[in-house]
Amino acid sequence: MTDSADWPAPAKLNRFLHILGRRADGYHELQTLFHLVDLQDRLSFRVTDEPAIRREGGLGHIAPEDDLVVRAACRLQAVAGTRRGAIIRLDKRIPAGGGLGGGSSDAATTLVALNRLWDAGLDGEALAALGLELGADVPVFIRGRSAWAEGVGQHLSPVDPGDCWYVVVDPGVPVSTAGVFAAPELTRNTPRTTIRAFLAGAVRNDCEPVVRGRYPEVARALDWLGEFGLARLTGTGSCLFAGFACERDARAVLSRVPRRWCGYLARGLCRSPLLARLDRETSASS
Repeated sequence: MTDSADWPAPAKLNRFLHILGRRADGYHELQTLFHLVDLQDRLSFRVTDEPAIRREGGLGHIAPEDDLVVRAACRLQAVAGTRRGAIIRLDKRIPAGGGLGGGSSDAATTLVALNRLWDAGLDGEALAALGLELGADVPVFIRGRSAWAEGVGQHLSPVDPGDCWYVVVDPGVPVSTAGVFAAPELTRNTPRTTIRAFLAGAVRNDCEPVVRGRYPEVARALDWLGEFGLARLTGTGSCLFAGFACERDARAVLSRVPRRWCGYLARGLCRSPLLARLDRETSASS
């Protein structure tokens, strides 16, 4: 067996989310900016000579066949044709189901790590394509850069959103992503925007009015955080965030988050810590 510990899986924030229309395949054409943040899950991998994929930790209520980490490992195993397996341990720190991309990031880290540990030999393009089969947000985590995204989220252009500290609030309300995207009141005809418009603040999250109307606790959290800065939903929620220029200001707001909600401090990143971890793994074996 080979052990490899401490692989990071960072969260993301959608700085905005525009829905341009519905595609023929039923998915939606989107524009968004993914900003990676240092709030992260951690994964460890034990490579085995037997082909079984086993998980430890993580979200115990999710069946292994529905777990994105297990699915990612099995898919890579099949594509690479390897006979080796893995025991995967997940230390879950990103709130689940909050629009922060934790599950997608965990899957991306699994693909990147096991591609290296199994000597599968897939390049970044192949890994990103494999990740897209698992979820639209997986490729941005594999690429490891904050990015402007279009299509269903798979067309990525790296960007540097600048230094920023975020207060992330989890109101603890499960939001149905499928329900939001199926909502008749959802805006689906937002004109295509530009990075210049984003920098000027002329953007929004098209899902936010739907979530506000259907989930009053999320609306209350948005209103509360909005007293301190521009509060915005990430993805379809239920987590929301506001950005601050310095850590001190962000911590001051974090200290005031009502106890019925969970608050997190997160720093924006241009480059994913996953890439740095992969660099260390590569250097150690060279």
